[in-house]
Amino acid sequence: MIKEVSNKDEVKWTMLQKFYAKVLKRILDLFFGILIFVLLIPLFLIMPLVIRLDTKGETIFKQKRLGQNGKEFWIYKYRSMVTGAEKQGSGVYSFKGDTRVTKVGNFIRKTSIDEIPQIINIIKGEMSFIGPRPTLTYHPWKIDDYSEFQKLRFLVKPGITGLAQTKGRKELEWTNRIKFDIEYIEYISVYNDIKLLFITVFRVIAMKDNENVSKTNNK
Repeated sequence: MIKEVSNKDEVKWTMLQKFYAKVLKRILDLFFGILIFVLLIPLFLIMPLVIRLDTKGETIFKQKRLGQNGKEFWIYKYRSMVTGAEKQGSGVYSFKGDTRVTKVGNFIRKTSIDEIPQIINIIKGEMSFIGPRPTLTYHPWKIDDYSEFQKLRFLVKPGITGLAQTKGRKELEWTNRIKFDIEYIEYISVYNDIKLLFITVFRVIAMKDNENVSKTNNK
């Protein structure tokens, strides 16, 4: 069940929540971002070779996404689809059986390895470990087409994982995803972030909810 989040076009944080969201969260992201980057250097060296052995093209896929306050930024992912995939098929997200996904890409998506380059986005200050997933600039809607209530999801930096991802991830219809995003923001805390992190690790190991099964509906 989705909690009854505020219907007002604002989120009221306590002083502790404000300190965590605006100061401590960034310090923790930077510290652990650099630490994990150093630990994963071998993977950063191996993955480009594996991807290029499978298909030709760039190993890192860059795409514009909406970040905090609706500001656009380039998100980094390991390429899991054929080059130029965004101009083929739906042009948005992949679905089960999507022929644009490569053999290696299918594996790195199931294991969520494709998300690892977003450590760079975290170090740069564009993303956080925990937060609403960054949406495309045109999907599910353009920034101006979100309601004022829905725009609350952009109050914090987007994350590699978030509450919506632990509640069904790609099985959720977009309006429900956004409600979970706003619920996360309204109840933001160190405790909730740690809990979401552990739930995400479990889901990654279990390879749960990592394929889109529904399309975006109107609001």
